[in-house]
Amino acid sequence: MAGLIIIRDPRSRRWRTARREVRRVGWLRFLDVIAYRLYARLRLARGERAWKQTEIARLRRRYPADLTAAPCIVVSTPNSDQARAFLERLRPDLAIARCKIILKQAIFGIPRVGTFVLHPGICPEYRNAHGCFWALARRDLERVGMTLLRVDPGIDTGPIFLHGTCDFDEVEESHAIIQYRAVTQNLDAIANVLTALARGERVPCVEVEGRESAVWGQPQLTAYLHWKSEARRKRHATRIPALS
Repeated sequence: MAGLIIIRDPRSRRWRTARREVRRVGWLRFLDVIAYRLYARLRLARGERAWKQTEIARLRRRYPADLTAAPCIVVSTPNSDQARAFLERLRPDLAIARCKIILKQAIFGIPRVGTFVLHPGICPEYRNAHGCFWALARRDLERVGMTLLRVDPGIDTGPIFLHGTCDFDEVEESHAIIQYRAVTQNLDAIANVLTALARGERVPCVEVEGRESAVWGQPQLTAYLHWKSEARRKRHATRIPALS
């Protein structure tokens, strides 16, 4: 571990995200987005926090590590001069970006092997930050998972080195828990790929030519409720024996 860059989002970024979503889907759908945010805060947040605490405790037991000695800075954006100077001083072999901010090439190009993201969705079909949600909402259950890719100037368009799926309960679990699970159940495979790349070994990319590619927006309450209704209906149907 060469160092950590911790991002504290300013309020202004939330407004920029909101304006971008309004341009994408219009005001009516944006109200649907706000409705989901309120629902998630009131009905889902407590369960998600409890799951994350349990999962983090499990991961700390499996991967014990002391991060207190690692150099660390706190920034409002990873594209800042402070973040660039920090990376240039450390000159890491590779970086893992766990943020929703599009990185500038002056930042993602500093690590020797590149900067990588653990994208919550199967690319190229489900690009942007909520790929798992829309795969679930569209009943595209074979594409619920994560993508390990190297950052390039586009939005989740860089070379793909791994697709990871996971076991999940779409009736009981929220999409946030499912997309976290997609990462934590594939940590060893992720580590193997990144270690091989850092050693200079050839790791073949996932072939995506001819596949659909789409950028998806924020979760919407109507889509969430439809997904849960279909998931419960499917479970109920599998429990009812066929009548002759």
